[in-house]
Amino acid sequence: MIITKTPFRMSFFGGGTDMQEFFEENGGAVISTTFDKFCYVTVRHLPPFFDYKTELSYSKIERVSEPYELQHPAVRNAMEMLRMKDLRITYEADLPARSGLGTSSSFAVGMLNAFHALKGHLEDKRTLADEAIHLERELCAEAGGWQDQVAASFGGFNKITFGPEAADNEKGKFGYRYEVTPVQMSAEREKQLNDNLLMFFTGFTRFSSDVQKANADGTEDRAAMLRKMLSLVPEAEKVLTEKSSDLSDFGRLLNETWRLKRNTGKAVTTSGIDELYEKGINAGALGGKLLGAGGGGFMVFYAEPEKQASVRKAMEELMQIPFKFEKDGTQILYYAPEQYEA
Repeated sequence: MIITKTPFRMSFFGGGTDMQEFFEENGGAVISTTFDKFCYVTVRHLPPFFDYKTELSYSKIERVSEPYELQHPAVRNAMEMLRMKDLRITYEADLPARSGLGTSSSFAVGMLNAFHALKGHLEDKRTLADEAIHLERELCAEAGGWQDQVAASFGGFNKITFGPEAADNEKGKFGYRYEVTPVQMSAEREKQLNDNLLMFFTGFTRFSSDVQKANADGTEDRAAMLRKMLSLVPEAEKVLTEKSSDLSDFGRLLNETWRLKRNTGKAVTTSGIDELYEKGINAGALGGKLLGAGGGGFMVFYAEPEKQASVRKAMEELMQIPFKFEKDGTQILYYAPEQYEA
């Protein structure tokens, strides 16, 4: 039996520039962090006493004779990719799926980590990220970028650069090019940033790939907005890493990137989300954004300590989610590979 624990991610700057069709022409970069909310994947070989060969438990239960019969596309394709058979797979999570935190990619990374471990092999983080990108973007043909898979695998507060401009031109078996660079903040500054971020659940959930497809109908205006959002990444990194910088500028830049992101697609926001955001700003938050591709899920605000009570009051109808940054990425909690014969 194998149990993996994989964090969710919170993306601050550059979201959308991790789409391959954009970064191959313009370059791409994001600043994001993983935090202490996780998904857990348990995998073991199914004992041979049932009239089915594979059992999958998530929001529903599937029991099939062959992997290709599974309805869940990521599990079906991952089992075929790694030639896995006769499994019992269970998924659990601290936060709901389809909520803008890269949950599907965290599941993909954690599942692949568990599959390799069940075979008695502990795979490295780059390979897990590469396989998760290949699984979701190519085998499952789901629209989206690369940042979620990389963040879930590596963990930590990072700048992730995509495409030919990435300084790290190491390429795995799929030829993906990206560089993961930790944002070098002092421990005190990182704690201050963590303490100044407030996250709330809007109650709306959606499929990220559906939002991406809707937003892809955009025009040159979308590309222009994404280029402007990309230009904010080095500014935000400077705010975080230079001691002389005013950390409050992080919040102001969040506000700027959200104003830009709203114009990158018709599915990014709704009138209800816009109303919530303005309530937070009017209550004293310096900035914020909806996490993920858009359309719903979690909203984060940057608020100085003296303004936080006011922001919480303005968001009193929503659930606040306390969180702490984490640095480990996907991990194996329990490792007991099994002797197995088909």
